[in-house]
Amino acid sequence: MTNKVFQAVKQIGYGAMGLEGYYGASDDTQAVQTLVYAIEQGMMIDTADAYGAGHNEDLIKQALQQINPQNQQPAFIATKFGIVFEEDQTGSQLDTGWGFPLTINGTKEYVTRAIDQSLERLGVDSIDLLYAHYLDPNTPLEETIAAMAEAVKVGKVKAIGLSNVTADEILRAHAIHPISAVQYEYSLFRREAESEILPAINQIGAALVCWSPLGAGFLTGQVQELDENDFRNNNPKMQGENFTSNLERLEAIKAIAQEYAITPAQLALAWLVAQGDNIIPIPGSRKISRIDENLKALDVKLSAETLRQLDEIAPIGAFKGATLV
Repeated sequence: MTNKVFQAVKQIGYGAMGLEGYYGASDDTQAVQTLVYAIEQGMMIDTADAYGAGHNEDLIKQALQQINPQNQQPAFIATKFGIVFEEDQTGSQLDTGWGFPLTINGTKEYVTRAIDQSLERLGVDSIDLLYAHYLDPNTPLEETIAAMAEAVKVGKVKAIGLSNVTADEILRAHAIHPISAVQYEYSLFRREAESEILPAINQIGAALVCWSPLGAGFLTGQVQELDENDFRNNNPKMQGENFTSNLERLEAIKAIAQEYAITPAQLALAWLVAQGDNIIPIPGSRKISRIDENLKALDVKLSAETLRQLDEIAPIGAFKGATLV
């Protein structure tokens, strides 16, 4: 890993959002056990203050308390702020395209407050990596980044990142304070990051942390239909004729996975890892067995011919359905 911020963690991290029941019921006891296991494997843990309205960060605190003191692998926790989830706080309305708006606050006062509350919920003295979850459309980017930079200066945060931003915003922010990572959706399911986002990230020497690296589970090959309460029903790629067409395209990916005697999920993760050592997918799982499966993707070496085949099967825009923020 060329980016020094991530030298102590594996190239595949762990996304904790799914522990809040967005993709099916989750049990807190099992969730904490899964988090402990992921930390002990040397995986970056990715969370956000808005996941479960602070509950996700509390789960991580419980996990950190259960880590064996003799464990030589230090925990690496990344969290995000910006989505307003407290009733007594205000912000700007942002349309995500997911069927509901989000309230975003990037003011200096809110950033400072959010950091302090995340530190308390996580039970740590310093946050390893702090992202702006979304930029506040009514607050200058410079104000938000300056507040994050101040947190680095006083030792509350070690490194800062951005999430769901444009290439221009990445470069503007980096001119104020070094941006260590940008979190953006990136997978065989959605490759739009390659057009402008990834070149900007490479220009500043940051990492691309890929949320939804398995296409919200689609690339596992296990998603054939969704329950009516499933969060993914809001995704145009999983609706109606788009869903049917995309399932047909997935068959070609599943066939390649079979040739390598690996799962489609492992193939999808191995493909991401092959895109560069600054590409860090963060798949989520409620089960320890899935963590083991995901980490085995690091041992998969895809041939140049296989990478070419995957480029033909899943170029930018191949999977039908509008892309969302």
